[in-house]
Amino acid sequence: MFRSKHTGIMVLIILACAAAVAWATAAGTTVDQKGVLAGQVLADGLAVPGAMVHEGDTLVLVDTITGPVAAVRANIDGEVKEVLVKPGDSVQIGDVLVRIDPAHK
Repeated sequence: MFRSKHTGIMVLIILACAAAVAWATAAGTTVDQKGVLAGQVLADGLAVPGAMVHEGDTLVLVDTITGPVAAVRANIDGEVKEVLVKPGDSVQIGDVLVRIDPAHK
């Protein structure tokens, strides 16, 4: 009886650990890059999936009344995983425009 009780507890602990690892993996590690300006997305300067970027790199340019301006810059080093806009799209402040997978050091 003593052995069976501890075996059950160990099985539950192992299952809980496996579930935590699976959840963490499924949650992903991408970081949303949100726009800080509104405007129409330009083709020039638009990030592409797979590109390696560094903190401060321009990811999306928008056309404003003063001309082309960076709507979002990378706030981390990493790989562009997803670009959620295309040239001609209108974007607003706070829209998620790009997702980056952080570089692991």
